[in-house]
Amino acid sequence: MATAPRPRTSTRDPEELTRRLTAWLGTRLPGAKAVGVTVPASNGMSSETLLFDLEHPRPPLRSCALRLAADPAAYTVFPEYDMARQYRTLKLVADRTDVPVPRVLWLEEDPEPLGAPFFVMERVAGRVPPDVMPYTYEGSWLHAASDAERDHLEAATVALLARLHDQVPLHEAEFLAVPEEGDALRRHVTAQRAYYSWVIDGLARSPLIEAAFDRLEQLWPREPGTPVLTWGDARIGNVVYDGFDPVAVLDWEMAALAPREVDLGWTVYLHRFFHDLTVASGQRGLPDLLRRDRIEARYSGLTGHTPRDMEFYTLYAALRHAIVMLRVAYRQAHFGEVAVPADPDTLILHHGSLRAMVQGSYWD
Repeated sequence: MATAPRPRTSTRDPEELTRRLTAWLGTRLPGAKAVGVTVPASNGMSSETLLFDLEHPRPPLRSCALRLAADPAAYTVFPEYDMARQYRTLKLVADRTDVPVPRVLWLEEDPEPLGAPFFVMERVAGRVPPDVMPYTYEGSWLHAASDAERDHLEAATVALLARLHDQVPLHEAEFLAVPEEGDALRRHVTAQRAYYSWVIDGLARSPLIEAAFDRLEQLWPREPGTPVLTWGDARIGNVVYDGFDPVAVLDWEMAALAPREVDLGWTVYLHRFFHDLTVASGQRGLPDLLRRDRIEARYSGLTGHTPRDMEFYTLYAALRHAIVMLRVAYRQAHFGEVAVPADPDTLILHHGSLRAMVQGSYWD
């Protein structure tokens, strides 16, 4: 991971975006200017983020972040980007819970101003556990923290999930329901199968991903439980921390109605993904952080709900992540950054751990 070329995250011209953003701001707040517009180096490969300061007598200078749907002509990671859905989710969480999220300011559904729909929110100051290099590597602020500080961060982060799942009225989140047949879990997995079919359209299939789908069916929960609003991308790399306290929960594009364990499995597995990479590089990583047993115990103590079928849900998280990684790799190949190998499974960075999960040996 340290030596692989970083996939390109945008095909847009930053200067052109700045000019068009300033023009658009004038239609929403006459006299407003966007100053110090930057595209962060850590910009994701899905929706794009612009950071800027809003200069206007009323309100005073305000730090803002803009989430822009991916350029549809740029071999996108996901088939669609519903910015109105993300905006509505952020407002719902802000209105109905005490989970900290950035305050949303404006939604623009017309693609004309910036080339795609977007929304603007206030930027929250703090620090985020990095993906590159991963926070599990020596030298990151989280790796350098004490055991007590990391324990505090873990407890506070699990509490975020508990409050989100318990506080959002289910009927108000129905707009997040996946339009498929069956219960919420079946709909969620069916949607992931459709995403995988889209990823491999005209390209090589992944035997490993397909074996993982088969294994899911063998492990299918008897009682998936009542769905809740799930964050979708529930990991500490999407949280802004002040010290070790969460002050903003970011990236809601994968939010959905699903069993609670969908978020818990993602939290457990995504940490293990970074930890496994770190161990493979010869470092110790952070083996005691976000352990499955500790997350289950903390969550149960906060909600009264004992997580169930976590072998299923951690496998599902690894499978979902594999589909995204396969799409990212095919995107790199599209731009000439990598060559597609004879075995497409090797494009999945965690193919070894996913295979172990499918075989039932990963958590041994």
